[in-house]
Amino acid sequence: MNIVMAASECAPFFKTGGLADVIASLPKALSNKKHNLTVILPKYRAMPSEIQSQLQFESSFDVWVKWRKQYCGLFSYKQEGVTYYFIDNEYYFNRAHLYGEPDDAERFTFFTHAFFETLNKLNLVPDIIHCHDWQTGLIPLYIKAGVYQHPIKTVFTIHNLKYQGVFPLSIFEELLHLDLVHMGGLELNGTINFMKGALVHADWVTTVSPSYAKEILDPYYGEGLEKYLAERISSITGIVNGIDEEIYNPQSDLNVSVPYSKNYAGKKENKRIMQQELDLIISNDIPMFVLISRLVEEKGLPLLTHILDELLSTETVQVVIMGTGEARFEEAFHSISNRFPNSCRFINVFHEGLAHRLYAASDFFLMPSRFEPCGLGQLIALRYESIPIVRETGGLKDTIKPYNEFNGEGNGFSFTNYNAYDFLNTIRYAIHLYYQPTHWNRLLKNVYKSKLNWEHSASSYLEVYNMLTMQVNEEEKHDNERRQSKSVTEREAHLIIR
Repeated sequence: MNIVMAASECAPFFKTGGLADVIASLPKALSNKKHNLTVILPKYRAMPSEIQSQLQFESSFDVWVKWRKQYCGLFSYKQEGVTYYFIDNEYYFNRAHLYGEPDDAERFTFFTHAFFETLNKLNLVPDIIHCHDWQTGLIPLYIKAGVYQHPIKTVFTIHNLKYQGVFPLSIFEELLHLDLVHMGGLELNGTINFMKGALVHADWVTTVSPSYAKEILDPYYGEGLEKYLAERISSITGIVNGIDEEIYNPQSDLNVSVPYSKNYAGKKENKRIMQQELDLIISNDIPMFVLISRLVEEKGLPLLTHILDELLSTETVQVVIMGTGEARFEEAFHSISNRFPNSCRFINVFHEGLAHRLYAASDFFLMPSRFEPCGLGQLIALRYESIPIVRETGGLKDTIKPYNEFNGEGNGFSFTNYNAYDFLNTIRYAIHLYYQPTHWNRLLKNVYKSKLNWEHSASSYLEVYNMLTMQVNEEEKHDNERRQSKSVTEREAHLIIR
């Protein structure tokens, strides 16, 4: 199949979150299954200079956003069987941030129009167009509206329903090349909602885990869109994410101080080096807990801030927190690390290399999210043989099975209720088993066997693609039959008239 993906970020070109990792890995996994993969992205300022120097200029053309005639440059880059095309316009994309700009509606409307112009310029007719998150939400609507001449099937993946692309109603007339009849497919509560546009018009919707696909039908998780999701419950599939096991590999990761694989002694050495670097007590016997996250409420940080003083004052542990985000959490973690200088460190930046080293050094990885569509942190932790402690929600529930000391099954620890003391009690239970060699070794063996790559997930996406392309073939067959029937009827009518 010819599969074209539209997305707003992709590692290693530019990244704000897990979406970039998915777009880096999923196309490669599909390409490995002998399909033709094209990914179309904006060309942001954040692209590393060493990659920019390797881009191939393809062409330039004009793109209209209502009365605005804008330049569009098209660049290509090929890597591991995937062709990437970058939409270049410095006015829209030469910004300090990928998102959060006052004119995001105009920026991603331009990207949508440039996406279709790119397909035309390249004479590229996909079998499937796969769109990711609200920034690409107009594409399925434009196809259903007949803006694009080919009746192509679309898949839309929700990576996080919380972020929807909500804009004033006025942008419909100001920016969109659509008749007013299509207003209803975009309007929600007096605003234009790009995510709704995709949910209503895509041929199939996927989420990044089976549990999240069920959760978002409920108002608590549905973020105001549960009604539209429920209406198409028969065409929603949850497919859990994977990780690229070549990138995340403690045996070959150049960031890791001491390479290791299925070797707890190697992990202990990485912990010792990290303890020394962070000026913590150097001891193999003290369990190290790590949290690497955006510091926002949805990641369950109110639970952590509520229990951290009690954990650090009653248990012999070390806690390292890395991330940036809301001021209230940054201030709380600074304060706690100052009160517990021998056992807590707060690293108020995000650094990819250091994050890898923290995964390698940690015994436990904390992820108490209020909701989590899939989560990659727990998968990376498993890959680096760090035991996840998670709340049972979304993809965390689908990927982490709580350890059962009676039958020896499970690859982590989990708690159900969004409650600080349930979280604390789970941590204490994990500490208890940390000092039980029989259970700890059994738990590590289960972690070693966890399936983390894209093999199964890529096959699940292909099942969706194949089903939709079969629908296209059936629709074309029926169209031909209708045309033939109409032609016969017209000939019969002509004979009668004669």
